[in-house]
Amino acid sequence: MRNRYRDFVVDHNQIELGTGGRTFDTARSGIRAWKMFDLGWVELFPANAPIVTGQTVAVRVHHYRFWSLNACRIVYTMDEPRRFGFAYGTLSSHAERGEERFTVEWRADDSVWFDILAFSKPRLPALLARPLARKLQKRFARDAMIAMQDLVR
Repeated sequence: MRNRYRDFVVDHNQIELGTGGRTFDTARSGIRAWKMFDLGWVELFPANAPIVTGQTVAVRVHHYRFWSLNACRIVYTMDEPRRFGFAYGTLSSHAERGEERFTVEWRADDSVWFDILAFSKPRLPALLARPLARKLQKRFARDAMIAMQDLVR
């Protein structure tokens, strides 16, 4: 059987946000409010989209002197006592093909972690500019981690 995901790049980034229930609650509220997209160079439409399966959003990204618009749809959510998050899948107008998951988890050792797991494969425009596209993906992960850290401070 052929591996359907062999051409996808997997990016897994996580950062400890602190400890305790207050940190977890703040981070969970931040994900609900899409604070990981509040970066200055990234905008979400609609800005206050509910975190529900089937919700479609557009991510507008300012990069390399132009804007791009990338559509995604939430494919699943999780809302557990110590874990919250969602994943969205890219739609055909997105520069990449894949999925990205955002979670916050309050672990047994009392630490609270923010996690981004993504797998992607470039469509033609992103394929032509692959090194720049990868740089943007890494920048987004880094800046989203910083945004969540700043939120819980």
